[in-house]
Amino acid sequence: MNIIEIIMNAGKSAVNVSLYTLLPIMVVMLAIMRFLEAKGVLEKIVKVFGPLLKPFGLGGMSLFAIIQMNFVSFAAPIATLTMMDRQGESDRRMAATLAMSFAMGQANVFYPFIPQGLHWLPAIGISILGGLVAGAATWHIFGRRLSSENFRTASTKNRVTHKKQGLLAIINLAGADAIRLSAGAIPMLIISLAAVNMLEAVGFVHLLEKLLSPLLGLAGISPVFILATLVKTMAGGTAYFGVASDLIAQGKFTVTELNASAGLLVQTLDLPGIGIFLAVSSRFVRLFRYVLPGALVGIAVRTCLHILIFS
Repeated sequence: MNIIEIIMNAGKSAVNVSLYTLLPIMVVMLAIMRFLEAKGVLEKIVKVFGPLLKPFGLGGMSLFAIIQMNFVSFAAPIATLTMMDRQGESDRRMAATLAMSFAMGQANVFYPFIPQGLHWLPAIGISILGGLVAGAATWHIFGRRLSSENFRTASTKNRVTHKKQGLLAIINLAGADAIRLSAGAIPMLIISLAAVNMLEAVGFVHLLEKLLSPLLGLAGISPVFILATLVKTMAGGTAYFGVASDLIAQGKFTVTELNASAGLLVQTLDLPGIGIFLAVSSRFVRLFRYVLPGALVGIAVRTCLHILIFS
């Protein structure tokens, strides 16, 4: 095993994801969000949809995160979360929105799976339901002791100034934020990708498959889920899509198994996803211990529904 080569390959992959996936999406999404804020559209949306999402511990801005996660990409909600953080959203609502984002499925994984047999419409519906459950669980149970009061930030105090900015200034600010956030995600991506490649190189994945295959066989679960789950957890949704596509092509992963497992394996609660989202703000790191159990509840609901419907 060439450790240096593994680290270099992980670095290249992490930089590619950061520069060619995260950065373009975040520049566009942040520019749109800042433009809508400058025009007063965000305030109107918050007023209209806030009461509808309030029982789930979410606000009007959370609607953007729902749309972005399920219809754009896993990276798109970062723009909304960044805006919420800068506008001084309360810890409790921020935690609920983060849990919702982690529990929902990723559009960048859902869409490529459609030609391979994924039932997209039910998957999206279950994804949104799981996100709402995660938000509600975090707000009402796990994060109930967090502060519900919004606080003023420099961004909040200078919102009038932002409204006077032109389109070019808005784009430049969005670009600067996107570069900062993309660069901040690189270290965690490198570590997670290097870790999964090292585990595979030393034969850990093969050993795990050998040890767990009899137990999974008794439960009627295919051993291919060991590799798929490990890759998803350590390397993220895009890597999982690549592995699952190969398994489907080899006939080792059926369409039924793909749909039944989508609730568990198509979500953002993996090492790269956690690293990317927590890199947005130091506050998110502090809130993560309240976010994690809520996100797990949402994922559990999605998993059960997918198994019940598609098995």
